[in-house]
Amino acid sequence: MKEYFCGWYFKCQSERESIALIPAVHRVGGREECSVQLISSGESLNIPLYGEPWEIHRDKPWVRFGKNVFSPRGIRLDLQTASASVSGRFCFGSPTPLRYDIMGPFCAVPFMECRHRVFSMGHTVDGTLWVNGKTYRFQNGRGYIEGDRGRSFPKRYAWTQCSFPGGSLMLATADIPLSGLCFTGVTGAVLLRGREYRLATYLGARAAGTEGGRVTVRQGDLTLTAELLEDAARPLKAPVGGAMARTVRENIRCRARYRLYRGDRALLDLDTDRASFEYEY
Repeated sequence: MKEYFCGWYFKCQSERESIALIPAVHRVGGREECSVQLISSGESLNIPLYGEPWEIHRDKPWVRFGKNVFSPRGIRLDLQTASASVSGRFCFGSPTPLRYDIMGPFCAVPFMECRHRVFSMGHTVDGTLWVNGKTYRFQNGRGYIEGDRGRSFPKRYAWTQCSFPGGSLMLATADIPLSGLCFTGVTGAVLLRGREYRLATYLGARAAGTEGGRVTVRQGDLTLTAELLEDAARPLKAPVGGAMARTVRENIRCRARYRLYRGDRALLDLDTDRASFEYEY
């Protein structure tokens, strides 16, 4: 079996805090390893897990590492290592799926470097997590779940996600190597007042600009801009050839501005301090 990785991203957002938990399995040199990463405004932890029985699903967010469970209905954690103590439980409400796979027809293309999946654009989060003595408490918070699998993260990419009153959004642009060619791929969705606006390469979207923490995507008469307004990113491990050997940086909770226009009409103009943003250009 070749080198690979498979991981899920569980983000929980409240009025005061945002935290993401990332369970993953990666195979390198014929050996499979597991890890859980945690990122909040205050810290970033990478917790390798050795000798634990494990199970991970590629097509739905279900992961078990020993007695630690991640699922569409919630998370149960009790991780105790020499460098980290993480315990607690979150309960999730009903997920909000997209109308169809975020990758569209590309989900069936073989040999892709990385495959992306969005499971829930929004759901309620209730529960408490204790991380190295700090308490994260969520009551009627908002959650988001996505996953990635393949061999490596794109060499250059931008990704952002945010939940807000009346909706949520995600947007990613990335260098996509395929059959000896390379192009800038776009996947994005904005849920706004009960309507889904999808922007994607397979629908004609193109990245009109990815400079200085600002990403602009155009598709027909739609224009979506995401702009990072403050950068206080923390390190995360990312896969290269299956191994978690690359360090990227994520703002789990930062200030950003999002604008969605149809022609000259603004559908969304949001300045928020609850955005998540990665910018690797």
